[in-house]
Amino acid sequence: MGLILAILVQGIQMVLVLALAPGLVGFTRKVKARLLRRKGPSILQPYRDLLRLVRKEAVLADNASWLFRNAPYLIFATTWVAAALVPTFAAGLHFSWAADLIAITALLGSARFFLALAGMDIGTSFGGIGSSREMLFSTLAEPAMIMIVFTVALVAGSTQLSTVAAFMVDHSTLRVSLGLALIGLIIVALTENARVPVDNPATHLELTMVHEAMVLEYSGRHLAVIELASALKLLLYISLIACIFAPWGMARQGDGLVEMAIGAVTWVGKLAVGGFLMVVFETAIAKMRVFRVPEFVGGALMLGLLGTLLLFVSRSF
Repeated sequence: MGLILAILVQGIQMVLVLALAPGLVGFTRKVKARLLRRKGPSILQPYRDLLRLVRKEAVLADNASWLFRNAPYLIFATTWVAAALVPTFAAGLHFSWAADLIAITALLGSARFFLALAGMDIGTSFGGIGSSREMLFSTLAEPAMIMIVFTVALVAGSTQLSTVAAFMVDHSTLRVSLGLALIGLIIVALTENARVPVDNPATHLELTMVHEAMVLEYSGRHLAVIELASALKLLLYISLIACIFAPWGMARQGDGLVEMAIGAVTWVGKLAVGGFLMVVFETAIAKMRVFRVPEFVGGALMLGLLGTLLLFVSRSF
């Protein structure tokens, strides 16, 4: 009975991240429109867009290979698994042993790899430009993510997220290295989700778009799956930041349904706060030129490296 309940709770988390991801995108769009003194679309509009795309026929190019047809499902599967592994409303769930920061980074890297291949498969110029820019940014974003993982692991003594969250709750102290890691992780999150100042998800300018250029040839259910995976990635990074740097309110292993319900409400509040702060940051700054983005992402790599070096130096004395 205990095993069935544990699997059920884990399944509830998988369903929750899938159900709330489009709502988070709709919330960010609504807040951004309000900040720009516009009414904006409804928070439920992303759900309607996904349903509309699912009902449409998928149009494929004549030279589309099996990779182009299957890449959306591979991208969605890897992103959904990574998002479901991050502790949200409770830590120590049944599959928490797999919620490792390095494993999650590898899953996200796999999704990026398939997306870049799909962008180049048809042979269009826009797809090739988008894929090349995506790989350029990832050459700095992935090492930055690894250095941030090393910093967190040196502080908490583990790369397992439930262990990290429990350590942060019990040892909530101000550390310069964790502050550097937090800023670096925010930069990586903005880069991975193609947000301002790296990219603008609200425009389709050929000379600047990155993510939209790779998915420009998709339509119908394929585009719906990719858009849902993109929303899941945004929810994943906000949940990851909350799990590592603000794990308060999360239910612990062995807690009852009341604590889990409180943790779920707290998690939704964290998503709202994270989405609001992201939109405020996007509204306050302008998009960078493409050739300046490596400098921006390289700052995250340097911050992660400095955080790791600070921990090594502090432990050696």
